[in-house]
Amino acid sequence: MTYSRNRYDQDFKKNAVRLSFNSSKPVRIIASELGVPESALYRWRKLYTEDGKQTPFASLEAENRALKRE
Repeated sequence: MTYSRNRYDQDFKKNAVRLSFNSSKPVRIIASELGVPESALYRWRKLYTEDGKQTPFASLEAENRALKRE
């Protein structure tokens, strides 16, 4: 069985996060409607605020990735 990994651009992620914060629907339902895993949407919510700005957690993630590459 092959595994296909979807990649989503930043605009899609930011819009999904914005929708999840502004909607009265549960995150599970929004993720299902967008066709993304619920865990991915929760992870994106850690990276972006309601207005699409990066959170402090996002900068730590980027720093960790850079350190691993070194």
